[in-house]
Amino acid sequence: METITWNDFEKVRMHVGTIINAQVFEKARNPAYQLEVDFGAEIGVKRSSAQITRLYQPEELIGRQVVAVINFPVKQIANFFSECLVLGVVGDEKEIVLLQPDRPVKNGHRIA
Repeated sequence: METITWNDFEKVRMHVGTIINAQVFEKARNPAYQLEVDFGAEIGVKRSSAQITRLYQPEELIGRQVVAVINFPVKQIANFFSECLVLGVVGDEKEIVLLQPDRPVKNGHRIA
């Protein structure tokens, strides 16, 4: 495994946000949802494409807090521009389990 420096780690901006919209991403090659995540007043709302369809339904995602990397370059997926990467754990069957705080926190708080 390649190691990184503390300076490398500090460049990764991981923040907590709340999913405010989730819908099926019809044009994605692999099953995915289009998410809108509210990171608070300072960061705002960012969009993400997330391949989390095996364990989650769109309606149950609304209001869920998640952890996301917000400083990757925008990535175009079909006709959608993904602005952040929602983080999750890859299970044995390649299902994704979302990372989230164990209690509610203010949107926008940074992961340290």
